[in-house]
Amino acid sequence: MEKKKAPRNRTLTVSENERTILKKSCFFPNKEKISVSQITGKTICADLFDIIDLLPVEFVDLLIIDPPYNLDKNFHGFKFSKTNDEAYLEYLTSWFPKIMRTLKPTGSIYICGDWKSTFCLYQIMRDFTVIRNRIIWQREKGRGAKANGKNAAEDIWFGTKGEEYYFNVDAVKQKRKVIAPYREDGKPKDWEETGDGNFRLTHPSNFWDDISIPYWSMPENTDHPTQKSEKLIAKLILASCPKDGLVLDPFLGSGTTSVAAKKLGRKYAGIEINEEYCCWAEKRLLLSDSDSNIQGYSSGVFWERNTLSLQMKENKKLSKPSRINKELNC
Repeated sequence: MEKKKAPRNRTLTVSENERTILKKSCFFPNKEKISVSQITGKTICADLFDIIDLLPVEFVDLLIIDPPYNLDKNFHGFKFSKTNDEAYLEYLTSWFPKIMRTLKPTGSIYICGDWKSTFCLYQIMRDFTVIRNRIIWQREKGRGAKANGKNAAEDIWFGTKGEEYYFNVDAVKQKRKVIAPYREDGKPKDWEETGDGNFRLTHPSNFWDDISIPYWSMPENTDHPTQKSEKLIAKLILASCPKDGLVLDPFLGSGTTSVAAKKLGRKYAGIEINEEYCCWAEKRLLLSDSDSNIQGYSSGVFWERNTLSLQMKENKKLSKPSRINKELNC
């Protein structure tokens, strides 16, 4: 029996009729070499291991990789089993060097993981990239534990293919409230006084405490068990992909990387083995035509958590009519 959603539950759903139409938008590769034009702006429905040797070389500006963590997890019928560090590192090594071939000499890479897998992520990054940083981002969700600390953070390792790379620090500044404003000659120093409070634009650090995990009342939410937020991915894209650049996500999931890239005016391509997830990604891409907002990001800056009402005042509602109903005939 189909579950009935609460009125405020905005979790994305795809009907059978929509699924038939959305599949036609996906790219299903055969055994021939794949060109850049074939997959730019596409959701590639395929097993990465089947097509990794068919992908073009050095066409990607930014790789965002969110592989299965070393955990027992069921991705709607596609199961990943927890193993030991040695076996997980062997799994990473089976595809990581090959996917690095798609990256331009000036390209960057971010790879996600939790504390249990970060040891292996460091090794694979050390062997095949120039490691630049380890980002720790706070997950405000998570179950408590009686005999341990609550697991409330994840890692993102940042690396580059070479010594020359793109990084736009001004694009990822954060707007934060000023608790104790400092004045010089009676004027605000490095902060702005507004009717809604005092704010300062700050440079990004490698600890991010402003990320909200997608939940049921957010329009970006899906039933994917490990979905990343658009805000999180937007930070990576704005920092490390130029405006004319292309972002590739070889474990696309429900499509967050492609959606964020599209909303930010970047080219994109994503690979996903699960056909259902591919349909979710395609529907989200269509919906982004009528709503290009990214929760927590507006007016060119990222807002700290708990300033949503102020951020909404900055957002300009798009008047462009949605074409989702027409295209899906529903």
